This record gives sequence, C-alpha cells and structure tokens, in this order.
Amino acid sequence: MSNTAIHSPEAPVPAGPYSHAIVAGGLVTVAGQVGVDPATGQLVSGDVGAQTRQAIKNLEVVLLASGSSLADVMRIGVFLTRVEDFAAMNEVYAQAVPAPYPARTTVYVGLPAGYLVEVDALAVVAS
Repeated sequence: MSNTAIHSPEAPVPAGPYSHAIVAGGLVTVAGQVGVDPATGQLVSGDVGAQTRQAIKNLEVVLLASGSSLADVMRIGVFLTRVEDFAAMNEVYAQAVPAPYPARTTVYVGLPAGYLVEVDALAVVAS
C-alpha cells in the first residue's frame, strides 16, 4: 500500500515538515487544522467560535483536495486550550459538521499563544 501526500493551496501552509493529509487504503487522515486564514497566513481574530469555524473550513478544503468531504468523516479530534471554550466550540461544530456526526474526541492541550482550537480528521475517500 502506498501513501499519497496531499497539499491544498487553499489551506494554510503547514507549520512544519508534514503534509496536509495522507491518502492510503481508501482512507484519508488530515493533519490538525487551526484557525489560520490561508489568504493572510494569520490567525483569525475573535473567539474560539471564529477559530473553530476557520479550522473546519481549512479541514474541509484539505478533505476536498483528498477526494473526500466532511460528509465522509468517520472521526474528528478536537484540541482545545481552555475547558471553558467547549460550549462555544461545540455550537459552531454542530452547525459546520453534517449529521450523522462522526465519532469525536475532545481533549485539552497546550497550543501556541493565541491558538484556541485545532481539529484533525479521519475520513473515507469517496469512490
């Protein structure tokens, strides 16, 4: 089985030596996406809701470049820096991610200064 690296010009440039996504065996795994506006390369202004909205948009463009979509996602990981941001993140998530909702894990982590949320995913590649 071979891996195919995916890089989308519509997503923020990776901050390190990694691909936006890898496609292999009918699956795509998408690297964590944050609330960076790909047009400016800057973190969007606003609260965790604004960052979540942008992170999911970034996730979606990578999925589309991979031959997948938000509707094909089986699992999403959400990484928050603050417990008190859960409700606001969850509200945006429920509007942006189509039902039936994928399995999800939410954990609290340290992210670079100003970053409030990061989202990654595992999806099937549309056939």
